[in-house]
Amino acid sequence: MEDYLEVNKASWNNRLESHLTSDFYDLEGFKKGRSSLNDIELDILGDITGLKILHLQCHFGQDTISLSRLGAKVTGMDLSDMSIKKAKELAKECGTDTEFICCDLYDLPDHLTDEFDIVFTSYGTISWMPDLDKWASVINHFLKPGGKFVFAEFHPVVWMFDDDMEKVHYHYFNVNPIIEEEEGTYADRSAALKQKYVCWNHGLAEVVTSLLNKGMTLNLLREFDYSPYAFVNFSEEVEPGKFRIKKFQDKAPLVYALEAGMSKL
Repeated sequence: MEDYLEVNKASWNNRLESHLTSDFYDLEGFKKGRSSLNDIELDILGDITGLKILHLQCHFGQDTISLSRLGAKVTGMDLSDMSIKKAKELAKECGTDTEFICCDLYDLPDHLTDEFDIVFTSYGTISWMPDLDKWASVINHFLKPGGKFVFAEFHPVVWMFDDDMEKVHYHYFNVNPIIEEEEGTYADRSAALKQKYVCWNHGLAEVVTSLLNKGMTLNLLREFDYSPYAFVNFSEEVEPGKFRIKKFQDKAPLVYALEAGMSKL
């Protein structure tokens, strides 16, 4: 679908105002110092004091600014111009030196020349990427020798099911684009919104192979039977900050995380 970028850019611009006022993002709490990062990714990131980090698909910048608050020098990018505008305002309000770029991820090498110790992206990002080989090329392009890619994402098994979590409705594999319309948004399902979007499913092997094919080494791969977010219908909080799909209990993976490294020269 040739115009997927415009469709998805409009979709994320349409969601923004609802996200800014949602309990999901708790913007007021964030401004007061709450971190938006979770233990899953923090455990892999480790001590980032003084490191340069590139945050891909940063939305309106909460995770990006959270990384800055931990002592890193961080640059975030996103396709949505309205989200990046808000991210810049939020960084200024929070008193961080976080930088932001608005562009298509695949075009990022045309907008940025730095190298980074860490490239980071998380939760609901690669479904917007039709070609993971190109995605991995961008990651490879920006990592310093000895740098690492840190990634946390919703598990592809979950995206096979219909909205009622009753039956397998979608391909596990990247067979074709998924073109749909939705009402509301994941951050506020009752919001008076309607938007069209285009996305793609990517299995674990496709993700890992795309990184290996670019000369990276898989350092760790973890799977989790919970999510830090109630990201699908029928989610229930089983512990503070841990959600499972009620029908699946602890029997299905909901999130995976990995670290891939660049060899040192």
